[in-house]
Formats: sequence, structure tokens, C-alpha cells
Amino acid sequence: MTKLRDTTLLFLIKKNNGQITDVCLAMKKKGFGQGRFNGVGGKVEAGETIEQTVIRETQEEIGVTPKNIIKVAEFYFCFPHNQDWNQTVHFYQTEDWDGEPTESDEMKPEWFKSDNLPFAKMWPDDFYWMPYFLRGEKIKGFFKFAEGDVILEKEIKVVEGWGG
Repeated sequence: MTKLRDTTLLFLIKKNNGQITDVCLAMKKKGFGQGRFNGVGGKVEAGETIEQTVIRETQEEIGVTPKNIIKVAEFYFCFPHNQDWNQTVHFYQTEDWDGEPTESDEMKPEWFKSDNLPFAKMWPDDFYWMPYFLRGEKIKGFFKFAEGDVILEKEIKVVEGWGG
């Protein structure tokens, strides 16, 4: 199998008593994922670490600079009908950032209560892995999509961490 391209997603969160109470999602206004709420992020550029990508993409897409980012998930997404979309997504969260989330030409951020996420306007896989994320579990997984965003296969497992 060829190496999948690396991409990132970051979720700004708010906690109360150690529990995630609020999640900032952003409506994608153009390109891949248009019309869906998601975290902010994008493709890792040449010479850039995954963490540098998280920071750059967050600055570009919603105008904040994340600090103290924590990796929470890693998923492999497979699209047999369009292999250019195949990717490894590295998910991060933070409770610490500089600036206020602001709309850009690409993304429109919005805060949601963790018990009232807009799953109908999100990628269909989010419904399956978000509960783990909201419980504070670190996870790895795999999703295989058919055309029309139909999930053909899925696997989610809780992990202790990322090693190295």
C-alpha cells in the first residue's frame, strides 16, 4: 500500500470539571468537505511537521494560534472510488489559544455544546468516533467510504498513546 498523505484536524474545546462541554466546529465553505462542519486543518506541506501544520492551518482558517495541542486520534480514510482523497488524518485538541475564532474565506467557526453536535451536517464517520473523543479517549481507526459518503467498513480502537 502506498503511503497516504498526512492531513490534520484541530478541535478547540472548553471543559468543565475535566469534561468537554463545548467544541468549536467550522463550516467548510469551499473545496473538499464543502458544506460540512469539521475541525480545522489541512494537508502537511513539504518540510513541515504535523504539529506545524496544525498551527498554520488553524491560523489560516479561523485566525487563532493554538497552544498546547494534544493528539487525540489518528484515522486512515480510504475512498476506493477516488484514491486522491485517501489520507491519514491526525486529530488534535486544545483548550489554549490566542485570538478569537473568526470566519475566513474557507471556514466559518461556530461553538456547539458537546451534547448537541450537528451530526447531520458533519462527515458520517464523526458519529462513530466523536463519543470516544468527547470522553477523552485516544483512538485510532479506519474508515472506508463508497460514493455518496456511504461507510463500507470501519474500525475504531482505544490506544494508550502514540509512542516515540
